[in-house]
Amino acid sequence: MERRDMLKLMATLPLGTWALAAVDVGAAAQRAAGVMMADQPEVFVPAFFNALEWRTVRVLVDLVIPRDERSGSATDAGVPEFMDFIMVEYTDNRARMRSGLGWLNAESRSRYGKPFPGITVTEQTAIVEDIAWPRRAKPEHAAGVRFFNAFRDLTATGFFSSLIGVRDLGYQGNMPNMAWTGCPPEVLKHIGATK
Repeated sequence: MERRDMLKLMATLPLGTWALAAVDVGAAAQRAAGVMMADQPEVFVPAFFNALEWRTVRVLVDLVIPRDERSGSATDAGVPEFMDFIMVEYTDNRARMRSGLGWLNAESRSRYGKPFPGITVTEQTAIVEDIAWPRRAKPEHAAGVRFFNAFRDLTATGFFSSLIGVRDLGYQGNMPNMAWTGCPPEVLKHIGATK
């Protein structure tokens, strides 16, 4: 299973980790993307994240969902803006996000002498590999594992509820089907609805 396919599957799972029970994720993503796609696409000013956190989020979401031949990256889809919206609207998530980003930057400084956005992609990937697989992670990385798993889920939610993500899924929407002939006979037979 490719990473993008795995993330699609994860996006359909409940997001209890970030306590988003009543979030209209699509509307949040559209609002965030609307701010980003306004007349000044490069001028988004985060309301929650500080400057280092913002740079870290932008780098990390693109490690989770990079641009490929099929679609844009998480940043292209407005995921950092979506996350900023979620942190502003759902304040119970703030401490977890802030401490997780702090852990990531502290780990980066400890290993490489610079915060996460300032190290090479190879170094960033090495840190992510240490926290992306809970069963393989060292006990001293437990805080990073908890953070990254929740962050990855939130990234997938933001991406696959964005216009880019919906296109990536191949979602057709409410398209009229002028050739509907009813339920296929094999399905009717399977559910015991045939005579």
